[in-house]
Amino acid sequence: MRASLQSGLLLASLSASTANAERVLGAFIYSRHGDRTPKVWGNTQLTTVGYLEMFNSGSFYNERYISNDSVKHIEGISDPVFRSKQLSASAPDDAVLQNSATGFLQGVYPPTSQATEKLANDSTIVAPLNGYQIITLSTTDTNQDSESSTWLQGSSDCPKATVSSDSYYASQSYMDLEASTKEFYQSLSPVLSDAFSDEDMSFKNAYIIFDYLNYGRIHNTTKPNVTDAQWVQLQYLANNQQYNLAYNSSDPVRAIDGKVLAGEILTNLNKTIASEGEYKLGVQFGSYGTFFSWFGIMQMPKASDDFTGIVDYASTFTLELVSNATGTEFPSSDDISVRFSFHNGTVSSSSEPTVFPMFGRSEDLISWSDFVTESEKIAIASDSEWCDLCGNTEGKCSSSSSNSDATSASTDSIGGSGGVSRPVAGVIGAMVTLAVILGLEALFFLVGGFTIAKRCKGGLEMSSAAAGVVDDKKS
Repeated sequence: MRASLQSGLLLASLSASTANAERVLGAFIYSRHGDRTPKVWGNTQLTTVGYLEMFNSGSFYNERYISNDSVKHIEGISDPVFRSKQLSASAPDDAVLQNSATGFLQGVYPPTSQATEKLANDSTIVAPLNGYQIITLSTTDTNQDSESSTWLQGSSDCPKATVSSDSYYASQSYMDLEASTKEFYQSLSPVLSDAFSDEDMSFKNAYIIFDYLNYGRIHNTTKPNVTDAQWVQLQYLANNQQYNLAYNSSDPVRAIDGKVLAGEILTNLNKTIASEGEYKLGVQFGSYGTFFSWFGIMQMPKASDDFTGIVDYASTFTLELVSNATGTEFPSSDDISVRFSFHNGTVSSSSEPTVFPMFGRSEDLISWSDFVTESEKIAIASDSEWCDLCGNTEGKCSSSSSNSDATSASTDSIGGSGGVSRPVAGVIGAMVTLAVILGLEALFFLVGGFTIAKRCKGGLEMSSAAAGVVDDKKS
């Protein structure tokens, strides 16, 4: 009887465990690029070390989200063959980021003998390179993450963000640090003189100097002669400078990159819910600057001071859509929550991502509805929002501005509702004015006895030439 009772309890326990098992419905991954050459050299390139970092990181997420054997396997995602409707990937048009993405995606969906295609003659073709899987990588429509930039807003098309970042250089905190660290940077002249002039060895170039010496620590057989204490100081100063350039709580436009990313994350996760799980995984790649600004607007420093430091190469964070709802149907949005996790540097099975609460909260899970509400407060999800915040009126913003004007004009009527709109009123006024002018001219010709004569050929040719100049300018 006791054995029977124990057996029954065990079955009940397993049944409860299965019923309460968490379901991973979808995820979004954001990754920094891998190790690269220093910015001070120009034309930055992904190194072999960086390529391996990205491949290893992608392999981890294959084991975490793709493998059918994983407890965090995304429900219904294809394994081992990639399906385009289930996954999307994007990166800015930049060599380091594009190549990093390629390496990462090779790890997420590695070559497989099942990557085949059957032909009409009943023969089966296996993809080249032992079943190599090609995952389309989209190019993001902004270049704010470009690694060719020597500082955060250097390649941004958002003028207000550039002005905001520049204002940090005029702040008292910056000027104090620049003055107090001048002697420190000058003391590094023996290891910096090959790449920096004496005047460039200052806090203004804190990140570029750190970046240069970091490359040496990884790649040079004779490492730069920098003590551990000096290295800690270099990291602290670079972190301080770059965080302040990327985020300021009183000046939202400075975190433009993070706001755009917040909008893309919201759109991505919502796509999974709207498609009832048909779409499953979004992957995006960027630079440390976007991490900084997104961490700032998400209030991540309240969870840990580590979020104010420059993330290592191949660092990733994920947002997972999870549910405890039972059954095989896709759950209601009311039964879905979001969880954030982060790992600094290349992630592996021995060093998994750590879960942190978002938006300054204490709980690790946040309901989908609350996540949407909080994200909408900080996210930019349309061109018009971006244009308004950045103050742009050219390029993609010219059409956005025109549409905005048209919208406001349609509701801007004289006398309120039901009246004539101001644009229509203006046209009517112009027609009335024109009619009056034409009437006066007719009266003038009739009373004065004037006639209309054809101009000479030369005059017409001059007019044609002039018109040609105007056309040239338009073209």
